[in-house]
This record gives sequence, C-alpha cells and structure tokens, in this order.
Amino acid sequence: MKPKIKLIRFWKPFGVLTKFTDAEGRPTLADYIPIADIYAAGRLDKDSEGLLLLTNSGTLSHQLTDPKYAHPRTYWVQVERIPDEKALEQLRKGVVIKGYKTRPAKVRLLPQPPSLPPRPVPIRYRKNVPDCWLEMTLTEGKNRQVRRMTAAVGHPTLRLVRVRIGNITLDGLAPGKWEYVSSRDIEQLQKYIKKGR
Repeated sequence: MKPKIKLIRFWKPFGVLTKFTDAEGRPTLADYIPIADIYAAGRLDKDSEGLLLLTNSGTLSHQLTDPKYAHPRTYWVQVERIPDEKALEQLRKGVVIKGYKTRPAKVRLLPQPPSLPPRPVPIRYRKNVPDCWLEMTLTEGKNRQVRRMTAAVGHPTLRLVRVRIGNITLDGLAPGKWEYVSSRDIEQLQKYIKKGR
C-alpha cells in the first residue's frame, strides 16, 4: 500500500536553522517539530522567517525544490528606502546575480506594513533612512535570492518573511507553530506544481 503523504506547514522563527541537528547547538527544527521521518522541502536562511513546508514524501520534496516545477512563492520584504518604479521594474524583469539572471517576478509596494509579530531581534532603525515593504512572488528559490535581488537594485533587505508557497499560506499560524496540511490542500499544491512545470 502506498504510504500516506504527510505535509506540515511551519512558521519558522528568526534565528532558527532549517535542519534538525546542529553541532554548534544553535536552534533547529527539532526544537519545534517532534515528528520522525519528516524533512524540510526547501530552505529559509537563519535570518529569514515564515512558511516552511516539511514532508515525508521524497517525490513531493523534489517537486517543491526543483526549479523546473516553477511554482509561486510569495514573500513580504522590508527594504531600505522606497524603491522607485525603475527599481521595481528591474525586479519584475529579473536582475543579474553572480552571472545569472533571475526569472521574472511579481513585485508590488505594499501600501502599509503587513501585520506581523515583532521580530525577537529588532530591525535596526535609522532615523534618516526610510523603509517600506514589498510583496515579491518568485518561481524559483536560489540561495538568498530575494536578499540578493533587492540589494542588486540598491534596496537592501531588512526583514524577510515567506507567506505563501503555491496555495499554502501562513494564515492562522504563529511563529514557532506548525500543523498538518489537509489532503485536499496537498492535492491542490500538487496541481500548482504540475501547472508550473
């Protein structure tokens, strides 16, 4: 009998590593998720927060991480200064990072800061440097890509929160909390993945 796919959505807090063990004793997923045989399908760097999916399915994990499946991932990004339309258009068309041009992205200025819990380590505040929030939807997830993209157009990232992967969102979760994703939502996610391919 085919084993049942388990999928967990987790709000990874700031400062937590996207793995279950760490030789240096830093916070890991094991501090929050007491389930065996489940692994992160993708990564968020230590300084980033938000939605992380974990699964027991090697196939689903591969589909969630292989660039050819090109499913959407949405981030809320606090950046230094207010990007003008030229900078936003650069992000939308793709920017060159280490010789690689990123895929086109959906990018918009959020009219007001999103409602998020405060970060345990506050963002550095500079009185003379304004900041704002962008919503960015990418179809690829290279290492530190969002941070490198905003830096490339002159707007370094201050805070980064992933809020959606396909149809799965952070809604109803708090930092450090997780829950199982329903079979229906897993099926919908698989449709997103196949559509993106």
